Amino acid sequence: MSVGLDTLAPVLSALDDAAVGQWCRAAVAGLSEGRGRLDDLNVFPVPDGDTGTNLLATAQAALAALEESGEGAAEPAWAVLARGAVLGARGNSGTILAQLLRGLADQLADVPPADGPAFAAALQKAADTAYAAVADPEEGTFLTVARGGAEAAVAAVAAERTPLADVVRAAADGARTALEATPGQLAVLRDAGVVDAGGAGLCLVLDALVTTVTGVEPARPSLARGRVGGPRRGHDPDRDLPSQPPAGPGSEVQFLLTDSDEAAVARLHERLAALGDSLVVVGADTPTGREWNVHVHVSDVGAAIEAGIEAGRPYRISVTPLAPVRPPAPTPGARAVVAIVPGDGLAALFTGESARVVPGGPDDVGEDDVLAAVLGSGAAEVVVLPNDPALTAPASRAAERAREEGRDVVVVPTRCPVQGLAALAVADPTRRFGDDVVSMAEAAAATRWAELTVAEQEALTTAGRCRPGDVLGSAEGDVVLIGREPAAVAGELLDRMLSAGGELVTLVVGPDAALGDAVCAHLATAHPTVEVARYDDGPGGIPLQVGVE
Repeated sequence: MSVGLDTLAPVLSALDDAAVGQWCRAAVAGLSEGRGRLDDLNVFPVPDGDTGTNLLATAQAALAALEESGEGAAEPAWAVLARGAVLGARGNSGTILAQLLRGLADQLADVPPADGPAFAAALQKAADTAYAAVADPEEGTFLTVARGGAEAAVAAVAAERTPLADVVRAAADGARTALEATPGQLAVLRDAGVVDAGGAGLCLVLDALVTTVTGVEPARPSLARGRVGGPRRGHDPDRDLPSQPPAGPGSEVQFLLTDSDEAAVARLHERLAALGDSLVVVGADTPTGREWNVHVHVSDVGAAIEAGIEAGRPYRISVTPLAPVRPPAPTPGARAVVAIVPGDGLAALFTGESARVVPGGPDDVGEDDVLAAVLGSGAAEVVVLPNDPALTAPASRAAERAREEGRDVVVVPTRCPVQGLAALAVADPTRRFGDDVVSMAEAAAATRWAELTVAEQEALTTAGRCRPGDVLGSAEGDVVLIGREPAAVAGELLDRMLSAGGELVTLVVGPDAALGDAVCAHLATAHPTVEVARYDDGPGGIPLQVGVE
C-alpha cells in the first residue's frame, strides 16, 4: 500500500488504502496546525491544556505505523492505522480517537474500498463502540461530536445522497454542528466559554477527510473565535475558570497491556472504574497478540498499576500529575454574588442580574460546586444565595472553606428563587460589604413566597389529603390549598397572600405560559394596584413560583 502524497482524483468514490494514508497525513497536518488552539480550549475533564498535543501524538503514531508498514503490505491500511493509533494513543481524547479509528477498521478492513453508504455505516458503528469504551460517558464531549457526525452521515445516505463526497461532507458538517452545541450540554464548557477541545480535534480530522475525498478544504470559522453568550476563553492556568470543580484524582496513568485476555481486562476495567475516572480502555490486534491501551485518572497510582499487573503485563507506563485548578487570587474590593438556580430560564435571569450561577437543585449541587464558583469569581467579597432550604447547609460549608482561602463569604439563606431575585434587586457593590449583606438579607426575608406543585402520590398534607395529579398551593413551604385546576389554586393562593398586604408580586412561570397569563389576568382584576413582575421559563417541575413584597 502507498501512504505517500500521491496525486488523487479531484473527487474519490471510495476509500482505498492510498486514500486512507492520504487522510492520515492530512489529519496530522490539520492537528499540527490546530494544536495550540485545541490546547487552549481544553478545560474538560481537567484543564491541563494538552488535548491538541495528545490528539496530534495519536495521529502521528497512526501515520508512523502506516509508513513503517510500507507499500504493498499484506495488512489493510485500516488495520495498520488503527493499531498504530491504539498503541500510540496519548491522553483521554487521544485514546478515544484511537477507539474511533479502531471501530472504523473493524468495519472496513478486509472488505472492498468503502463507498459512501459503507463509510456512513462504519462511522455509526465506530461512534457506538467509542461510547462503550468509555466507563462513564458524558454528553458535550468528543463522543457527542462523533455521534453527531455519524448520524449526519447515515442521514445523508437515507436521503439518497450516497456518493462518498456527500457522505463525508455530511459527517464533517454534522460533527461541527454537534461541536457548537457542546457548551449547552456541559456546564464547564459553557462557563469557560469554549467548545469541547476533543470534539474540536475530531472536527479537524473529519475536515481532513473531506479535503482528501473532494480535493477542497472546508471553509470553517476559527476554533479560537466566538462563543455562545460572550467572549471565548480557553485553558490558561493564570486565568479564571469558574466552573471547574476542585482538583480530583491527582494523576493520569496510562499504559499498554499485553499477556491478558478479555475476561481479565473486564475485571481491570471494573477495578479502575472504582479507583478513578476518565477511564478508557481500547484494544487492538498486533502480530504477537491482542494489546490494550489503558487510560485513567486516579489518586492512588500504585493501586492502578497493581491492577494492571494483575490483569497482564503492563508496559510503557506513564504517570502525569494532573494540573490542579488554581483559583484566581481575590481582587481586593471586588464583590460577587453566587446563586444556585434550577432551570435554564432562571439561570439566564440571574446571570442577567450579574450573578454567577451554579445550575441545578439539591440533587445536582454540592458544596464543591459552590466552592468552585466562589473561588472562581476572583472576588474578595462574595454573597451566596442557595435559593432552596436544602442547599443552605452545603452553601454554608462551601463558604467556610472559602474563608480559609482568604475570601469574605456570607450565605443569605434564600429559600426560593424569588427571594434570591429580591436580594439581587437591592445589591449595591458601592456600599460597605456588611451593609450590602444586611440589605440583601432584609429584602429576601421581606419577600413572602409560595409555589404551585403537582402531587405525585397520595399523601396527608397540612391542608388535607391529596391525590396524584392534585395541584398543591404552598406558602412558605407549607401546603395551604389543594385543587384540580392550577389557575384557580394560584388565584386563591395569591388572594390569601395579598390579604396581608403587598405592593409587588413576582411570578416565575413554568412551562405552561397560559397559566402565567391567567394569573396575571386575575391580579389585574382582583388586585389592580399591585405591581406585577413576570418571568417565564421557570423550572419544569414547578408550574408557578410567587414572591410578594
